[in-house]
Amino acid sequence: MHRFGPRRTPGIAASASRAGRLASACAAGAAAAVLVLAACAPTAPEASPSSSDPPPPASVPPAATAAPTPTSTPLPEIPRTVVAGLDAPWSMAVAGRSVLVSERDSARILEVTGADRVREVGTVAGVVHSDEGGLLGLAVAADPDGAALFVYSTGSDGNRVERYDLGGRPGAYTLGEPTTVIDGMPSGTHHNGGRIAFGPDGMLYIANGDTSDEPASQDPDSLAGKILRLTPEGGIPPDNPDPGSPVYSLGHRNVQGFAWAADGTMFASEFGLDHRDELNRIEPGGNYGWPYVEGTGGEPDGFIDPLQTWPPAAASPSGIAIVDDIIVIANLRGRVLRTVPVADPGTSTELYADEYGRLRDVTAGPDGTLWVLTNNTDGRGSPQDGDDRIVSLPVPRF
Repeated sequence: MHRFGPRRTPGIAASASRAGRLASACAAGAAAAVLVLAACAPTAPEASPSSSDPPPPASVPPAATAAPTPTSTPLPEIPRTVVAGLDAPWSMAVAGRSVLVSERDSARILEVTGADRVREVGTVAGVVHSDEGGLLGLAVAADPDGAALFVYSTGSDGNRVERYDLGGRPGAYTLGEPTTVIDGMPSGTHHNGGRIAFGPDGMLYIANGDTSDEPASQDPDSLAGKILRLTPEGGIPPDNPDPGSPVYSLGHRNVQGFAWAADGTMFASEFGLDHRDELNRIEPGGNYGWPYVEGTGGEPDGFIDPLQTWPPAAASPSGIAIVDDIIVIANLRGRVLRTVPVADPGTSTELYADEYGRLRDVTAGPDGTLWVLTNNTDGRGSPQDGDDRIVSLPVPRF
C-alpha cells in the first residue's frame, strides 16, 4: 500500500500482460545521458529489459505523426566541462550557488560548487538499485524555515519521496534526517519514472512509471504509470482532479522529465516502447493512452495525443528544462540535445549530436548558463575519458 504524509524515520528503508490495442511491441526502450548548456539568458526559469538499445521492430508500428525534420543551428561558443568523474548520475537540482547531483547506484548526493569542485553531501540509506531503479530525482524547495531537498529513490518496499532539511550553506550543505512525503509506490527493475519537481503552484509533481505492469497505467487506484501531485508535506491538494487521490494524470508508460512555461503550461517527456517517444502537454486529469496507444492516434477514444513524437533510437527523452520559452530536452539513445519552442511545440532542432554520448538531465545553472548531465557510465553507454560529467553549453538563439 502507499502511504502519504510526514513520518520521521531514522533512515531511508532499503530499497504484462499486454493490454489494449497497441499493434506491435518488441522489447525496447531507451535511456541516455546528459550534457550541460553554457551561456544562458538571465531568465531561466527505463522499462523492461527493452530499455537497452533494441533490435529493429518486428512489425510495422501503429500510425504516428512523423518526427519533424530537425534543423541545424551552429553555436558560436566552445562548451566547458564543469565537473567530471561522476558515477551513473541521474538528476540535478540548483540550491543557491550550488548544484546537487544524485548518483543512481552509489546512492550518493553530491554538491557541485564550481569548476572541478565537488563534495559528497551524504548517502541515502537503504536504496535498492537495478537497471532503472535506485537514487533518482532531486528537487529543492525553500520555505520560511529554510531550504529542503526532496529525494526520489527505490527501496525494498517500493518507490518513495523523502524530504531532508538542508543545513549549512552553499559549498558546505548537510542533510538532516529524512521525513516521508510518500512511500509504498509501485516499483520494479524497470520503468520507475523518478523525476520530481515543484510547479509554479508550489505543489510537488512526481513521475512514477508503469513498473512494467502496463494495465496499471489505466487503473485510477494504482500509482503506477501516473504523474502525481502532492503538497510539500505529502498531503493531497483539494484541487486535484480527484480530491481524494494524488493522481494528476494517467496513461503514462515512463515519464522522465517535466517543466513549466512562463504561462504555467506543463510539458513532459516520455519513453515509448518500440515506435514513438513523446513530448506531451500535461492537463489535469488527462489520460495519455498507454498501453492502448503509443504515439498519436488516441483522440477518437478520448486519449490526449502528444505534441511531438520521435522514434526511440533518435530520442529516449529524459530531463527537460524551459529557458526563454525554449524547451530543452536531454536525450539518451538519441545522444542529442533537442530544443522545442513553446510557441510551436510541433517543431524541433537538434544540437550536439553524438558529441557527449547519452544525456540524462538539463537545468539552468546557478551561473546563468545551462548545465547538461551526461549518462554514459550506467551500463548502457560508451564512456569517454572523464565520464560522466556536467557540461556547460550555450543557450541556442532562434
